[in-house]
Amino acid sequence: MADAPAGGRMGVDWGKVRIGVAACNAGTTLSYPVETVQAGAQELQRIAALAAEYEPGAIYVGLPLTLSGERQQAAKFVMDKAEALAALVSPLPVRLIDERMSTASASRSLSGAGHRAKQQRRMIDQAAAVEILQRAIEWEARTSSLAGEPVGEGEAS
Repeated sequence: MADAPAGGRMGVDWGKVRIGVAACNAGTTLSYPVETVQAGAQELQRIAALAAEYEPGAIYVGLPLTLSGERQQAAKFVMDKAEALAALVSPLPVRLIDERMSTASASRSLSGAGHRAKQQRRMIDQAAAVEILQRAIEWEARTSSLAGEPVGEGEAS
């Protein structure tokens, strides 16, 4: 990709209780679940540690927009978290990507794979992160550029 940094990618589905993390390897278009991080005092450090371990060329954070595309409280919460993450992992690019329907889509996928609702709770955050990351890498494959909008100072615009 001419305009996109080398390396794999990470996807993050940031919730107030749990944070789903997904990854994909460099040169591939298939994302996979990595971990569910417990929200709290150590969340940023854990996600930064995962970034150091997986060495992605970019991190995509799902931005929860309303169905009409507006940014409300949930989006502000995620934008603040993404800014803090970008400062911690700089110069690694952190980008916001529309995550509308990612959790619903992840739930349908898990149900289709035979997981009951109770089992889904343990996996839904990672599955949503996979959905977010999958959208981003499909965009990259089509356009040869990073998806979403940049966060913080982690990259040149």
